[in-house]
Formats: sequence, structure tokens, C-alpha cells
Amino acid sequence: MKTIAGGNPFGAHRVIEPKGVLPQPATKISNDMNAIYDNEILVDVEVLNIDSASFTQIKQEAGGDKQKIREIILGIVGSRGKMHNPVTGSGGMFIGTVKYVGEKIAAKVGLKAGDRIASLVSLSLTPLRIDEILEIKSEIDQVSIKGQAILFETGLFAKLPQDIPGPLALAVLDVAGAPAQTARLVAPGETVVIIGAGGKSGLLCAYEARKRAGVTGKVIGIEYSDKGIAHLKELGFCDEVLKLDATNALQCYDAIEKLTNGIMADLVINCVNIQNTEMASILMCRDRGRVYFFSMATSFTKAALGAEGVGRDVDMLVGNGYTRGHAEITLNIMRESPVLRALYEKVYL
Repeated sequence: MKTIAGGNPFGAHRVIEPKGVLPQPATKISNDMNAIYDNEILVDVEVLNIDSASFTQIKQEAGGDKQKIREIILGIVGSRGKMHNPVTGSGGMFIGTVKYVGEKIAAKVGLKAGDRIASLVSLSLTPLRIDEILEIKSEIDQVSIKGQAILFETGLFAKLPQDIPGPLALAVLDVAGAPAQTARLVAPGETVVIIGAGGKSGLLCAYEARKRAGVTGKVIGIEYSDKGIAHLKELGFCDEVLKLDATNALQCYDAIEKLTNGIMADLVINCVNIQNTEMASILMCRDRGRVYFFSMATSFTKAALGAEGVGRDVDMLVGNGYTRGHAEITLNIMRESPVLRALYEKVYL
């Protein structure tokens, strides 16, 4: 392995095309693991947790066939040098074992060879080489592999905790931005609507919303799947659980208008992994309320023009996957809520 000096802190030195952009919007980056820059971290990757919107799209394209899923994933990484779904634009994250830490950043990052970490930056910007796909767990959006990845100087990561198994930590850290933003956004006494509340990120958001809204607030969970509804009722984080199709904006509007006596929600959190749920999110929110689009299936053109079209004056927030302290907040949910952890362990372990 050759070491090279002079790497860009944001990873621009890995961009092949188009030149002049950063690794995330690039269509192709270098995943050459034989030449490592002195400000990079080389990791032996064990598991990819592919973004829910991305994996849903891949499964649909493959018709659920695991061999075709395998071919699509290998094709994306082979052509782009990263797991950057060209349809959804999203990626995911990984867990693995550190193999090399560049001498320029070793003191700053506090890592050494042998440390097990989870990446907290998207696979859509992470140089990745897959040598072999060992197992596809399509029901939980995870893929076991033999391969390697690079974290840049500015790349976020979390050391895997001793008290939470790796696959479980990976699953919740993949969506850590959502509950952390929920904790920041929800105020006592507010009415909060969570779309996709029965999913992986939605359940974490429901927990935090319940905690922050308090006894004077109201948390309304919207879910389409019977399994998700059962989970929400079992956990009891929501005051109301509604079975609604979030692509049907008028149905959602009517339900929340009736439930809130026309006041609507102070905050709507969108956690779904399908398209065309922007208008339901906007219509369920009151004027001067807030809509938090965590979903990577969101079209921000549809959201902006749609809100204008129905005369809704709402603040719309992009689902930044990074919030200061998001890893600690999300892992602590697993420690604070035995019932939620038990449910996640059934799914991810």
C-alpha cells in the first residue's frame, strides 16, 4: 500500500468526474485502495446499511430477486466507486474495522488499527470497493460484504459501543439524524405528526417526540403497514395511530383536520421511503408550522412549489443526516427504552 501526501480534507482528490465537484455529487470517484492519502482512514468493511429509499428502489427494480439485487449493487459500486444510487441519489453507511489511519490525522481522530467503527457519512460520497457480497438481508436493508472503504479527513464516524451489538448499532446510527433533529425541534405542548412512524427512523422519532412534547403535547403516528401500526400500538409512544396512505394528501389532511379540530400540526416529520408524500406533509401542518423532510425520497421541487400552490406558509427543513451529538442521542434511546430496544433486536439481530 502506497501512502500519498496532499489529500483534500473533503475528499475532492478522489473525484474522477466531473472535476471541480465534491465526492457526493460526483458521478465517479476513485476507490483505489492501493494508494491511500495521509489524511484518509482505510476500513475493512463488514456490513453496508443501505438507505431505505435506495434499497426500496433497488428491490423494486430487481423484482425482489436477491441475485439481481446483488448485480445492481455491484454495478453501482463498479461504475461509481461508491454506493450512490443514481435513481434516489442516496447511499447509506457501513460498519467495519480500521486498517490504517493517515499520519496527518491520527492524533485528531483518535483512531487506531483494530478499532471497530460505524461511518456517519453517506455511502453516496464514500469510496468503496466490494470484493464479495456474502449475504443480502433485504428485509432490513443490510448487505454483508468483504471489501474496503475510505473515510476522509472531515468524515464522521462513531466507535461501536460495547453494550450494543454491531448490527443493531448500525441500524439505528443509519438514521441518527432523525431522532436528534426531533429532539431539537419538538417543544412541550406541541402537536407532532410523524409520517412513517412505524418504520426504523419513525419509531425513534416517536420516542423523542413523546419525550419532548410532554403530557400537554400530542404525538400522532401515521403508518400504512399493519406491522408498523402494531409496533406503534405496542410501544405506546403515540397518542393516536392512524392507518393512512401518505401519497393521498387529501385523505391525510381530512384526518388531521378532524383530529385537531382544524388546528393542524405544529410539526410534521416525514420518515417514509416512497415518493409523492410531500403534499400530505404540507397540508397536515398549520400556517407558520414546520415540516421536517427526513425522507431521501423527497422531491424538494414538489415540496416548494406544492406549498406555494396551496397557499401554505410553512417552514420546510431538509433532513440533514448530521446533527451535533446525533450518535450519542440515538444510542442512548436504545439504553433508555427497553421495549424499543427489544423490538429492534428482534428485527436486526
